[in-house]
Amino acid sequence: MKNLNLTKWMPLLILALFILSSCSAGDQKFNFDPAGFWMGLWHGFISMFTFIISLFNENVNIYEFNNTGKLYDLGFILGIAFFYGGSSKSSCKRW
Repeated sequence: MKNLNLTKWMPLLILALFILSSCSAGDQKFNFDPAGFWMGLWHGFISMFTFIISLFNENVNIYEFNNTGKLYDLGFILGIAFFYGGSSKSSCKRW
């Protein structure tokens, strides 16, 4: 088995963890300005990570309640579709 050399990848993994956890839904910055399309897209993209964090921390939400409405919802759904890949990949078969 090859040596994976985790010390080389550890700073990148820690940076990714900080980036993914810093902009989750329910942040204090949305108390004054509602979340728009781009934040909905981001919240949809990180929904799996925020769900796991929300199991252990009740202050973290998956969905931002103070949002702009339909544009946020569209971004959230698109973010989920981009992250999870949609259902088209599972139905394709090679000939």
